[in-house]
Amino acid sequence: MNKIFLLAALLITTIQTDGQNVPKIEQSTADSLNFSGEKVVTAYVTSWSETIPDPMEMTHINYAFGHVSPSFDGVVIDNVNRLKQIVALKKQNPKLKVVLSVGGWRSGRFSEMASSSVCRKRFADSCCQIVKELGLDGIDIDWEYPTQSTAQISSSPDDTKNFTLLMHDLRSALGEQHILSCATIASAEYIDFKECIQYLDMVNVMSYDMGDPPYHHSALYPSEITDWMTTSQAVEAHLSSGVPREKLVMGIPLYGRGVTENDGSMTECWHSKSEVPYWADKDGQLVYGYENERSVSIKCQYVIDHNLKGCMYWEYGGKEQEPLRHRIRTLLLN
Repeated sequence: MNKIFLLAALLITTIQTDGQNVPKIEQSTADSLNFSGEKVVTAYVTSWSETIPDPMEMTHINYAFGHVSPSFDGVVIDNVNRLKQIVALKKQNPKLKVVLSVGGWRSGRFSEMASSSVCRKRFADSCCQIVKELGLDGIDIDWEYPTQSTAQISSSPDDTKNFTLLMHDLRSALGEQHILSCATIASAEYIDFKECIQYLDMVNVMSYDMGDPPYHHSALYPSEITDWMTTSQAVEAHLSSGVPREKLVMGIPLYGRGVTENDGSMTECWHSKSEVPYWADKDGQLVYGYENERSVSIKCQYVIDHNLKGCMYWEYGGKEQEPLRHRIRTLLLN
């Protein structure tokens, strides 16, 4: 997952909506809404962070990352000792599922591995062995992206077809008792979901990083501050591509994208059409897009209203994120 200009989502008490000051959503108001139904909340937890997650805040942890081995037939894990610490959290929450996410931005060797039936099987068997040895609950494939070399990785026109074959081999190795999921670009491109969805339990839609200033990177709905894709359009793209609602997990970023600090000349704003907060410069142009409690609450309600499987967020961070994580947990899990 490619992240530039990362900054924890900021919490604000008063924001501007189309030129007018309005209060943000109050916690008591959101908590009083009648949200029901079992949902998934997946937190991506990274190998390079030292933060130990609260295991009660989510249903699933996707550990980032493992990688295709240099020999194209196995898995290597970043900071395996930290992964073991994460797995140990299941003692505090026996219902917690811990999944190894293989891939990430600029994590290559997928194309070579998936092109060979021998390497695919050995890779799948390696994944299965790791799941059993470490007490994991499954595997998440974050190949960014089949048929594309944007992340400076190798690719082939056959990657889409081979991705489906890889999902078949992984499902065969893992069995039905273990989780198999994938992370996908917002546009739902590069993967033939109509063919491979039968092997997948969940599809984690990376509905963020969809624009740089003056565009918001994770707006819910299209407007003049959005670029090539929005969260709602990402959901619709996946549904149209063959992902059923009960397997679709919508992404929410817990970071912003744009300038890294407010020098005092910027105004905190709310866009009523796109349902997101942002900083604007003195000319009113968006210079930093992020999420707050209000936008996260609206996105959680979107998940409920559209009967989606749940949400995932990138990435689990420090205390500054606690209000956002609490909001997601409260609205989707309580």
